[in-house]
Amino acid sequence: MKGTAWKFGDDIDTDIILPGRYLIYTDEERLSKHCMEGLDDKFSEKCKNGDFIVAGKNFGCGSSREHAPIAIKGAGISAVIAESFARIFYRNATNVGVPLLEAPGITDIVENGNEIEVDMDNGIIKSEKGEEITFKKLPPFMLEILEKGGLIEYLKNKRE
Repeated sequence: MKGTAWKFGDDIDTDIILPGRYLIYTDEERLSKHCMEGLDDKFSEKCKNGDFIVAGKNFGCGSSREHAPIAIKGAGISAVIAESFARIFYRNATNVGVPLLEAPGITDIVENGNEIEVDMDNGIIKSEKGEEITFKKLPPFMLEILEKGGLIEYLKNKRE
């Protein structure tokens, strides 16, 4: 996967990812228009399908709402790459089909607007300067959940 990196800092909470006033909506398209609005009200206009969110420590902290990863998915983000994630956000993102890649040191090699390449098979992220960093590869069952678009679709296919 290749795309532009949109870099954010540490402790990005779910209210920054998707402000609470939009919790009355549930569809991806509407939620995506407000993705990352807490820090960049033009984010949804700037990002394109296949881009990445890159962040520091504790991405997705705060409330346990699924609206935040739904907004990220709707915005077309290929994956969120961070130094670390809040535990409940990690689970919610997997459930809705958003890959989260834990890559300590990622904020040292990627700047906002850089092009990066992610090799899911080998667990390697390459910066536009050619620097590489490894991430914890996702287990096969989790990759299958993500490939199906989330936990519900994964479980539907398991029954068939």
